[in-house]
Amino acid sequence: MHREETGAQQLLKLGIGLAAVVFSLLLTALVILLAEASPIDVFEKIVEGIGFSGQGADILRISGVINFWIPLLLVCTGLLVTFTAGLWNIGVEGQMMMGAIFASYVAQFVFLPPVPQVALEIAAAALGGALWALLAGVLKTRGGVHEIFGGVALNNLASIFSIYLISGPWSNEGGQASPPFRSEALLLPYNNEFKVSLVALALMVVAFIVIFAVLRGTRWGLELKAVGKSQRSALLLGVPTERDALQALAVCGILAGLAGSTRVLFTYGNLRPLVSGGIGFLGLLVVLLTGTRALWVPLISLLFAAVLAGSTRLKIALQLDQSLVGVVQGILVLMIILANGVRGRFFAARQAAADGASAAGKESAHE
Repeated sequence: MHREETGAQQLLKLGIGLAAVVFSLLLTALVILLAEASPIDVFEKIVEGIGFSGQGADILRISGVINFWIPLLLVCTGLLVTFTAGLWNIGVEGQMMMGAIFASYVAQFVFLPPVPQVALEIAAAALGGALWALLAGVLKTRGGVHEIFGGVALNNLASIFSIYLISGPWSNEGGQASPPFRSEALLLPYNNEFKVSLVALALMVVAFIVIFAVLRGTRWGLELKAVGKSQRSALLLGVPTERDALQALAVCGILAGLAGSTRVLFTYGNLRPLVSGGIGFLGLLVVLLTGTRALWVPLISLLFAAVLAGSTRLKIALQLDQSLVGVVQGILVLMIILANGVRGRFFAARQAAADGASAAGKESAHE
């Protein structure tokens, strides 16, 4: 039976979470000191890289943060669906790349006016991501291949396919990327200062609102939660678990494909190797970090986007490798995941002890 948490329990949970953050900051400071740098200087340069300094806000750098946040939040939103259904969609990177490939095909070989051109590219990207995700789903439901192993294999296949296209049929001079797309095929920035595509920003916002509402207030959302808690129990209750798993993967694939389209239609303007840029894997970390609590996902993903964008200043100003930020992120994620595990075990042990005491009391009352 579900019990409401007391104020003391909520404070204890908050305290464990804060302790994890503080401990991760201390470890981060130690790593920076070992790199012979000042933690304060590192923090200041990251903030400057985000676009804030003593001279005021730099709109161009802030735009860079938002442009990284858009595909990241799209991926995180899709992963909320699959994690709710109990699926480890490791193949989200490949789904991003297939979305980018499908959008790139339309951008190169279909010639329409700007509005229908971009709309068709976005639809193609969604289709590409969904098909690649459904392939992982079919391997799981029909072939017995776990989505983690299937996803890793499909990630590699998508990467190899994109490299083949770039070095072969779609090769530009040098074979390092596809030819640049014409301007009518691109998601154009709002203006020269605020270099953000309003179309991409709107896609991100609408996608998150829709998925948040679906997971919280629809029958399908409840079914996904039931499947995620216990697939066997959900099946016994009449939930179509196989269908729901495929649908969850397809929805995640659609959003990952859209994320991939923003990379080729806005960030680069053509198709390049590893166009996903590790955003899919970063999205997995963000959703794990939030414990699939949807309201935290936009904030945490924005924080990650800001730190990654700001890290470019480390190499320029302090002669530190940009990968230092990856170490910092890894420490933070590890500490919070460990804290969640400790917290879960602690409260589970307390609950078991309370249930045992209650059962013993009832037995003594009957005697």
